[in-house]
Amino acid sequence: MSGSGGAGANRGVSPATQSRGEVRSMHYVTDAAGLSRAAGELWGSPLIAVDTEAAGYHRYHDRICLVQVSDRSRNYLIDTLALHALDGVAPLLEDPAVETVFHDADYDLRLLARDFGLRVRNLFDTKLAAQLLGEPAFGLGALVEKYLGVQLDKKHQRADWAQRPLPPDLLAYAVEDTRHLPALRDRLLAELERLGRRHWAEEEFRLRENAPREPAAADGEGFLRLKNTRDLTPRQLAVLRELHEWREGMARRRDVAPFRIAGNDVIVAIARALPHDRATLAATPGVPATIAERYGPDFLAAIATGQALPNDQLPTRRRGPARPLPDPEFERLVERLKHARDRTADELALDRGFLMPRQQLEDVARSGARTPEELRAVPDLRKWQVEALGSSLLHVLARATAR
Repeated sequence: MSGSGGAGANRGVSPATQSRGEVRSMHYVTDAAGLSRAAGELWGSPLIAVDTEAAGYHRYHDRICLVQVSDRSRNYLIDTLALHALDGVAPLLEDPAVETVFHDADYDLRLLARDFGLRVRNLFDTKLAAQLLGEPAFGLGALVEKYLGVQLDKKHQRADWAQRPLPPDLLAYAVEDTRHLPALRDRLLAELERLGRRHWAEEEFRLRENAPREPAAADGEGFLRLKNTRDLTPRQLAVLRELHEWREGMARRRDVAPFRIAGNDVIVAIARALPHDRATLAATPGVPATIAERYGPDFLAAIATGQALPNDQLPTRRRGPARPLPDPEFERLVERLKHARDRTADELALDRGFLMPRQQLEDVARSGARTPEELRAVPDLRKWQVEALGSSLLHVLARATAR
């Protein structure tokens, strides 16, 4: 397929898809010349829609494999495995004069920052907009169907985007994630303005733009975060650590997701049972026979290493900070704030937890705020939350003080 030819020239797009008129202009960009051409054609667009496809579900080395960019008439699929860069397009995403539309932007923003050092400006997030409108279903498919009357096919949600060549049906599928976003943004924005909530959305968008994007550092304790391991002994945890490290190494060498080697439940079951030979390994509940057969020697070697560790080298869980003693008066105050939150959320037709989660209610209870200014000073509280809910919260706090 050429770097940026018209829809009819794109060899990777099925003729059947194009004949239905579903994609007026789709360009698959695989070389520097095509990327330069795409950037030139997009330059001057006041609004672009963006999505990313990564390989984390299938591959060990997660990376962006495809970036979809659409304006109101053209759609580009940028093969980042072929290009390793977003030259020319990156400045558009970082230009505060260009509105950039995502659906559920957080994951995409983290990936773009990690892989390309990008910091998106002038964000519009259709998921956040829908939540601020009180939409009960805010997935892209539900919103596109409700507002645009289009049903999206989500059959490729678990596709391996690192495969090459990408088949035509995957390319056609990928376009659907961005080509409807400009029109959806228009409809949601009109509703936000009608309800007087546009400035609520703008505040949330700016907070998302400026959120920290640094990846979490590996601490070597991923095995301690697996489910159903709280009751394991230090010796069993030592074996689990060895199994976890073996699986990570195998997945890294093969570039496959670790669970495709052996699921978390499998290595936890082995660490719990501590089988001593291939027969007891094969009989371990929760360990499929095919996995026991394929990796039996590796499992047994990891078990032996963990079993041989001296007691003073066994892993232990770090104790967290001691929980504060129950404070009945504080709990009653939080409950009163919660009831006030619930009444307001129902009046605004907003999800209660979205309007203000319990942690924020607890922070408000501790703040002793008496004025809207003091309420706005509570860490992480939004101005729009104070506008929507502040008077009710302050009324509860004032009554608590008067008692």
